[in-house]
This record gives sequence, C-alpha cells and structure tokens, in this order.
Amino acid sequence: MAEFTDFQKVEICVGEIRNAEDFPEARVPAYKLTVFFGDDIGEKKSSAQLTANYSREELIGKRVLALVNIPPRQVGPFLSEVLTLGVPDAQGEPLLLEPNANAPLGGMLY
Repeated sequence: MAEFTDFQKVEICVGEIRNAEDFPEARVPAYKLTVFFGDDIGEKKSSAQLTANYSREELIGKRVLALVNIPPRQVGPFLSEVLTLGVPDAQGEPLLLEPNANAPLGGMLY
C-alpha cells in the first residue's frame, strides 16, 4: 500500500496543450504533444494515446493535468518528458483530465 509520503513526491501540474502532431511511428495510435506549464516549468513534450477521442485541432488550448517529475521516457523515436493524465471512457479509450480554465498554468494538484 502507498504511504501518504509517496503521494507527496508526485508533482501533477496544470498545463496547456500548445501543439499536437501525428505520431505515425507509435505502436499504438498517439499524438506528440507540446504542453506549456508556465514559466517555472516551461514547455514539455508528451506522447499521448488520445486519437480515439480527440482530433489534433481540438487539443490545442486544452488545459490538462500531467505528472511532471518523472524521468523522460523514450517512446520510439520520441522522448516523452511528462505523463499526460486521463481516465478511460466506456470503450477503454483515454479521456483527458481537464482542470477548470481558471486553474493557473503550473498549478500543482494537492
């Protein structure tokens, strides 16, 4: 079982998707996202399997939650720096966790 101190190590922050590109090299359909987390964290890249529920165009400007304090992970030829968070829909496809539009960029979940 996880301890409360384990949760305190996790940094989940609010970001805004600034760019979304197709990721044809991915084994599972995905996008390459560029997410801005405010001046303190800056811009980070994320591979996200969102193609079933979102077009590239509708992702731009969305506020999302992402795990930002993990080591980068190589996903094929792409280096994913953060983990964009979501939950499954009724078919098991990812839906983004979208914070309120008033949540400041870089704001940390607590």
